Amino acid sequence: MRCRGGTYYETPGDAGSAACTRRLALGTVDARLISLDADTGKPCDGFGRAGSVDLRDGMGEVQPGEYMQTSAPTVAQGVIVVGGMVVDNYAVGEPSGVIRAFDDRTGELRWAWDAGRPGDNGPPPSGQTYTRYTPNVWSHMAVDDARSLIYLPTGSATPDMWRSHRRPFDDRYNSSVVALDLKTGQVRWHFQTVHKDVWDYDLPAQPSLYDVLDPKTGQMIPALIQPTKRGQLFYLNRETGTPLAEVQERPVSTTGGAPGLTDLSPTQPYSVGMPQIGGQGMTERDMWGTTPVDLVFCRIGFKKLRYTGDEFTPPSVEPFFTYPGAQGGMNWGAGSIDERRGIFVINDLRLPIVTQLLPRDQVPASDGIPGPHAPVGPQLGTPYGILRTAQQSLLGLLCSRPPYGTLSAIDLHTRQLLWQRPVGTVANLDFVGVRTGIQMPIGMPTLGGSVVTGGGLVFFGSAMDHYLRAFDVETGTEVWKMEMPIGANATPMSYVAANGKQYIVLSVGGATYAAKAYRGDYVIAYALPDARP
Repeated sequence: MRCRGGTYYETPGDAGSAACTRRLALGTVDARLISLDADTGKPCDGFGRAGSVDLRDGMGEVQPGEYMQTSAPTVAQGVIVVGGMVVDNYAVGEPSGVIRAFDDRTGELRWAWDAGRPGDNGPPPSGQTYTRYTPNVWSHMAVDDARSLIYLPTGSATPDMWRSHRRPFDDRYNSSVVALDLKTGQVRWHFQTVHKDVWDYDLPAQPSLYDVLDPKTGQMIPALIQPTKRGQLFYLNRETGTPLAEVQERPVSTTGGAPGLTDLSPTQPYSVGMPQIGGQGMTERDMWGTTPVDLVFCRIGFKKLRYTGDEFTPPSVEPFFTYPGAQGGMNWGAGSIDERRGIFVINDLRLPIVTQLLPRDQVPASDGIPGPHAPVGPQLGTPYGILRTAQQSLLGLLCSRPPYGTLSAIDLHTRQLLWQRPVGTVANLDFVGVRTGIQMPIGMPTLGGSVVTGGGLVFFGSAMDHYLRAFDVETGTEVWKMEMPIGANATPMSYVAANGKQYIVLSVGGATYAAKAYRGDYVIAYALPDARP
């Protein structure tokens, strides 16, 4: 299991001691929050118990693998804020999705946002727990220091594909951007991107913050851009949560679902004032194959699936088609912004899935807790488990047409798509352990984001092949690429060192779902060569 980073921060340190004035905060897969001395790597003794806070405190029973930290902690204004992954599709009654803020020096709890205890921002009373299976935040958060706001991209109350167990506060905060007061943990506003979500369309990434000029008033407006698995980009005023780009409630089908699946939302929000990045409805013409037989096989298979033509086909006991799938669309890589030019850059993946609700007596037995992306989710405590597969051709290839991943740029002033291009080739199919060497740019699935430099270059290395690439931010032209030892599943960072050189640094651990032979443990830095005399 991979965690998505650590966070550097500085504190005054203990009186009379220089230790732990520079720190690293990190979460772990066994649900701990750790503070280390950045200079020595030693735990900061004054933090929690010997440098560690047990994030299971107040949670009640937590089975191994049920709750963990999968993203870097957020540090701001003297607190460390953490959410956590509550494993998808396992059972009703899993641990809480509570969001907590701890003192960045001592590890003491400052506040907790528990959706089931509105207005109560302390720990649960003795003998009680934080509210079980509430909406969680497994991805990163974003902070507006000037307004003392922290923005949470929330998931859904577990399990994903059933809703009779959900409570009013689950429906209120599922799949939403929630803005909390950074000092108190109180809700300032929230905006929902999916109503009564039963498709696993939790928000996968932190929003990007940007100030945009209002042409009507000439004033700067504080904006927030929230990417979603659906391919929708919601452009909101980050002070109030009101849309800056038009959002329409559109009717969707609520019929044909599994027996007992009722109370689905008759409408869903669509961000029509921003470009949609993939996710448009598919038809049998969007099925393809490398041979005529493959093509016919895929189109016949598609016609047999339940599908309403959009992403909100009600889950059923018959196999149904979902596009975008639960992976997205856009995922945890988030977006990057060229602030000087007002350009927003986002990558996506385009992987439909076929899902089926399995009656309880047909759900295969499993040893332990399945992972969040396991093909079978037991959904214990509901009438159905789930089975998720990809529609494949006779040759084992995806039936849906490429591209399977793109990189796109949007002008934030005009809200128009500037360019979009497929990224990645089939040269290295690490997920099946095959290297073809074929440089065919069909566009590969992407997890991990991009970084934009001041000179107008977009660096991106997460296209499920072995290349770090640079693109012109204004045109999308690929201007450089370099092969890495293996693929990457990370967002690059950039900095200018004391020697005046600018570096691009990437954590290279293997592409998404890479076979064991194509994983590794690299941190690689790139820079222009020194000028020749």
